[in-house]
Amino acid sequence: MKKSKITVVGSFIADLAFYTPQFPRDGESIIGHQLKMGPGGKGSNAATAASRSGGEVVMVTKVGRDNLADIGYNHYKNEGMTTDYFFVSDTTETGSAVIEVHAESGQNRIIVVPGANFDLTPDDVDKAEHEIVTSDVVLMQLEVNLDAAKRAIELAKKHGKIVVFNPAPAKDVPCGMFLGVDYFTPNESEAEFFSGITVDTDEDAFRAGKKLLELGVENVIITLGKRGAAFVSKSEQYIVPTTDLKAVDTTGAGDAFNGALCVALGEGLDILSAIKFANCVSSIAVTRKGSSDAMPKRCETKELLKKYYNIDL
Repeated sequence: MKKSKITVVGSFIADLAFYTPQFPRDGESIIGHQLKMGPGGKGSNAATAASRSGGEVVMVTKVGRDNLADIGYNHYKNEGMTTDYFFVSDTTETGSAVIEVHAESGQNRIIVVPGANFDLTPDDVDKAEHEIVTSDVVLMQLEVNLDAAKRAIELAKKHGKIVVFNPAPAKDVPCGMFLGVDYFTPNESEAEFFSGITVDTDEDAFRAGKKLLELGVENVIITLGKRGAAFVSKSEQYIVPTTDLKAVDTTGAGDAFNGALCVALGEGLDILSAIKFANCVSSIAVTRKGSSDAMPKRCETKELLKKYYNIDL
């Protein structure tokens, strides 16, 4: 099977994750269990997932001139990933996030300060055009400057590449922002934001997916947590159940799914198999604490893919 190349135009965030027996109410102090500090950001998490899933990954992002950026440089060095497209802002700090993780359920609450990620420019993206030319898939999110994300779509379509867009975190975007996107991958809350349809059931997911197609995207994949993922196109719709692994920390679950999906698509897998592959990567990631550091290696994913879906890679 050919090795896929992925270009990710997205965020790097330094994560501070606090594990707690309960979420505090307004004005309340809670004694937590643990603090983990490490690499994160929706773009960087997905890039790490893609790399560990067997892809060659180029990350295009922006950081500040501070100690938080060192978390990113050290992580990429340890992962054997390039930082050639880590652009540096002279005026803005590296992005950061405070994450509250419920120790029992694994659910989280996150505050993100995007910092230098919002300084990423179309000109920065242009400097990576020759990497996009040799990529199979280009992935982006909404945790960076929108003009930069839009430029990434334009370059990917110019060179005939598969475009995956994870519209997270959900926010208002210019009309036509998602035109040309091949795979639009919101979670339930993001799907509701962009479609106006609350996603509580599988049928809700299908209705939301049909509505999201009106944004000009070719296919919609709504991640549904423990229920798996819903695929919707103009001609078909179905649910792909996920595994039964127990989550301990859902931080980065969607990022894991998106990075793995890109690798599978880049390798030429059909969309059903690609979603199953992505489900396995996400399932394993949420059994561990952290975000980027929780992403599984390809050998682990292959084992679960065989066990749960009876697919050999």
